[in-house]
Formats: sequence, C-alpha cells, structure tokens
Amino acid sequence: MRVIADLQIHSKYSRACSQDLNPGNIGKWADKKGIAVIGTGDFTHPKWLEELKEALEETKTGLYQLKDKSAKAYFMLTAEVSSIYKQGEKVRRIHNMILAPNFRAVDRIIIGLEKAGANLKSDGRPIMGVKCPDLVKIVLEADPACAVIPAHAWTPHFGLFGSLSGFDSVEEAFGDQSKHIFAIETGLSSDPKMNWQISKLDQYSLVSNSDAHSLRKIGREANVFEINESELSYTTILRCIRVKDPTSFLYTIEFFPEEGKYHLDGHADCKFSCLPEVTAKLKGICPVCGKKLLVGVLNRVAGMGDREFGFVPPRAIPFKNVIPLEEVIGETYGTGIGKKVLETYERIVSKYPEFEILLDLPQEEIAKISDPVVAESVIRIREGKVHIEGGYDGIFGKIHIYEKKERDKLFKKAEQSSLF
Repeated sequence: MRVIADLQIHSKYSRACSQDLNPGNIGKWADKKGIAVIGTGDFTHPKWLEELKEALEETKTGLYQLKDKSAKAYFMLTAEVSSIYKQGEKVRRIHNMILAPNFRAVDRIIIGLEKAGANLKSDGRPIMGVKCPDLVKIVLEADPACAVIPAHAWTPHFGLFGSLSGFDSVEEAFGDQSKHIFAIETGLSSDPKMNWQISKLDQYSLVSNSDAHSLRKIGREANVFEINESELSYTTILRCIRVKDPTSFLYTIEFFPEEGKYHLDGHADCKFSCLPEVTAKLKGICPVCGKKLLVGVLNRVAGMGDREFGFVPPRAIPFKNVIPLEEVIGETYGTGIGKKVLETYERIVSKYPEFEILLDLPQEEIAKISDPVVAESVIRIREGKVHIEGGYDGIFGKIHIYEKKERDKLFKKAEQSSLF
C-alpha cells in the first residue's frame, strides 16, 4: 500500500498561521490531498495538546485518528521547536522537528523542556535556549522511540546549514548526540539532487514535509512509503526513514527548489536576485543599495558540496517534483489563485485526491474532470517542462508552464475540439 506522509505542519497556535488549522480540518484536508499520515505539529503548546488529546484516539500503534471519524487520515504526534543560543562566537538559530510515539512521551518531553527553561505557552513553535545536543537528550530520555530531525536544514535564518546562523556539519551542531540524527529535512528551497552534492550527507535519509501554515499548503512536500496496511505504525514509518531502503521508502515529493523563497541569493527590498557566481563577483553586496545580499540555499549547497551536480549516491531515495494543484490551475488559466481556480480545484478533487491527479492519473482522465489544458499542464510538470523564476530573500519563485500566446492557442484548440 502506498502511504503518503506529511510529518511537519503547524497549528493555529503558531505565529502567522491560519486559525482554520484545527484537528478536524487538518484531517479533512489530508484526505482531500491523498495524505495517509499527517503530522499534528505543535504538540508542545498546552492548548493545542489539549485539543489533540480531546480529538484523537490511537487506532494503530503510535498513530491516531479523529474520534468522530470525519476523516480517514492518521495523525503522528510531531512538533517543531526553535533553539537560539550562542556557540563558537556565533548566535545559532536552529529549528528541529520532534516525533513522538504517544501522548505519554509528549508529556515527558514537555516536562523536560520546561525544566530546561522553555516557555511553551508563547507559541506553537516555541523559542528556547535549549542547545541541539540537549534537545536530543531531553527527547530521547522521554522515550527512546522518539526522534529529532533538523527542520528545513538549508533555510538561511533557521536551518541547520543556514547561511546566517547554521553549522557546517551535523556533528558541529549536535556533538555527541549526532549519532541519534538519522534524517534531515531538505526544505522547500532544496531537493535531494542538490543535497547529493555533499558526500557527508550520504549517511542520512532526506525527508520532505510541507511545514504548512494553512490548510491549503498541506502536502506541498511529502514522503512516500510502501507499507502493508496491517504493518502501518509509527515504528514502521520511522524504520522506513532510518533504513533508507528504496523498496519501502519509495520517494519524496518535492517543490521545484527554484520555487522556494530562499533558493537564490538576493535582496527583496531592491527586487534583485542572482546566481552564486554573480554574488561572488559582487562580493556579496547588492548593486542597487549597497547592503549585503542574503545568501540563498543554492549558494550554500555549492559551498559545502564536494561533488558535481547530478551525482547520485548509492541507495539514494528518488524524488518527484510537483507543483500544488491550485497553482497548476492558476498558471494554466493565467489568473493566479482566484474564485475560478478554487472552484475548479474543488470540482477536481471531489473526484480524485490531489496526489492521485498530480502523480498517477492518465491525461485523458484529468481532461475529463477538468479540461484538456489543465491536463496538459499536469503532464508537463511530471516531465519537468516548466520554467521558474527563482525565489530569494523570502519571496517565492514564480512558475511558468506556458507563454501567453501558447496558452491562448491551447485554449482555442480545446474550444474548437469541444464543438465536434
């Protein structure tokens, strides 16, 4: 059985997150997307934890479902925490995911974090002074089945390898606890192909999650496993990730990394972006205002890499680039995400889950439930036939599937075909 899992989202208690992010809505949107296992996010927040305990019941070992049966999706208990501290004469700002097998483990993690001085009531993704090695100790002392995974590892501001406050290795960040780190989340602005340039990352599984701040962003990245229904559990999912066997960890679902908002170097205020080689010529200075450019993920990966782009390590887990279906429809119609796009989206996903449409459905069937041009768009994305203006300094990249003349021609052809 194919199991799609998005293990990192947020709740309504996290800063800049939708108030619609409650357990019932999350479950329903996971079903709509075709996600079998969805992370709860934010279990360290007391109000959210109370809601989770009220809404969920354990139906498979370490996995939960809504008590009211309003959705089929399973929930895994997950959280993200922000550690800010000084190490090596540099202030570090690192986000880490925490995965837990049950509410008992969650309760013990919370006790450990509060003893370490964390204020967990402040935000769904709490800011704390707990260093990375100490975080691992607290989590594993709560329950050895728990796991810590560095979140969106390349994000400049808050990633393990971020250009502003990150480290140059897992060992530098986690010290003697690095032996417990078995996976790294690549984030929206990088994909596995970029990470494969760095040989010291071969020992880690590369996972991808949405880090969604709203319901519609759920599943923009995810992980795909092959797991028998009878064996589906928290432990089995973690084993698939840890062992990194392509027969059970099939692939990750990825943004085109150019679409991520930290892919290129740049300066948002000046609407300027550039490739790493241009940054080097500019000596890191914005040519418009003279301030420092924000060094993006592409540049940072290149600086740490010791292999050519395109190298594939042995036993590497494959990946597939996708664009969320709403964005596909918006680009197809050339309108952005408006009423027509949302109505079309809802009509399509009432027939099939979003991931089935994006990954599997034949072009003819997509055309039947939408129109021929949307179907053509989905196929082009599967084949990587897209152009994206790279994102930079907090600005998402822009997707282009068609030139305007080509789009108009395709719609005219579709309209003429419908007359016969």
